[in-house]
Amino acid sequence: MELLSLHDISYAYHNLKGETPALSHISFSVSQGEFLAIVGPSGCGKSTLLSMIAGLLLPEEGDLFYKGKYITDCGTGAVMKVGYMLQRDHLFEWRTIYRNVILGLELNHSLTGENLDYVSKLLKDYDLYAFKDKKPSELSGGMRQRAALIRTMAIHPDLFLLDEPFSALDSQTRLNVSADIAQIIRSTDKTAILITHDLSEAITLADRVLVLSRRPARVKCEMPIRFAVDRSDPLRIRSTAEYQLYFNQLWEVLTNEQADAPKG
Repeated sequence: MELLSLHDISYAYHNLKGETPALSHISFSVSQGEFLAIVGPSGCGKSTLLSMIAGLLLPEEGDLFYKGKYITDCGTGAVMKVGYMLQRDHLFEWRTIYRNVILGLELNHSLTGENLDYVSKLLKDYDLYAFKDKKPSELSGGMRQRAALIRTMAIHPDLFLLDEPFSALDSQTRLNVSADIAQIIRSTDKTAILITHDLSEAITLADRVLVLSRRPARVKCEMPIRFAVDRSDPLRIRSTAEYQLYFNQLWEVLTNEQADAPKG
C-alpha cells in the first residue's frame, strides 16, 4: 500500500539577494513498511526534502499525499505522525534516559498508562531498561542512539525520517547500530526514509535507493535493493556480489553527477 507520495515538488530559499533553488520537480512514492534511502551530492537539498515531508516546510509547487489524501495545504505533520531522528541524539543531560524517552509523550500530553507501559517494553526489548535511571553521558554512542529511537517510537509515528542519524558514531559502532535500528523499524512494519552521504550504508539498510542530482535537486535514478542473505548482518551483506553490483551502479551515477557539475 502506498503511504506517501510527492508529485512535482519544487522549492527555493529566498532572501534579499534573491533566491536559491533547492528542489526541482521531484516525484516519488513510498510504500507502507518500506525503507527508502536518499543519497546525493552535499548541499543538494536532501534535508530540505525531509523537512518538507515532515511538514516543516511547504512546497512552492507540487503536491504531497498521505494514503491518497491531499495534504499540502495543512502540512504532513497535521495528518500523520512523523518521528524525526537527526544527526545528533539530542538527549538532555539533566534528564535520565527514561525521562528523555518519554519527552515526546510529555510534549503531546500523552503520558497515559498504556503509553508508559509501551516505553518500558521498548526499553526492555532493546536492552536499555537497566540504564533507564542513568544520564546520557553514562551511555555509549550506540546506546544513546537506541534511546533516541525509543523516544521517537514512543509517539507511535507513521513515518520515521532519519537525517544522517549515525554520522556522529565511529565506523564500527555505526555499522552495527545502523543495522540494529533498521531491523527494529522493519520489525514494527513502520516506514522509514533515510538521508545519508554513505552509499554503503544506503545499500546495506534500504529496500530502495533514490539518487538526487546536485542543487536544485531532481530525482536522477532510483534502484530497488534485494539480497538473498539476512539483512541483519551488515558485514555479510557487504561481502555479496549483489552489494558490489549495486555499489558500482550507484557510484557511477553519483560520479557522473559530480563530473557534470559546473566548474567554479
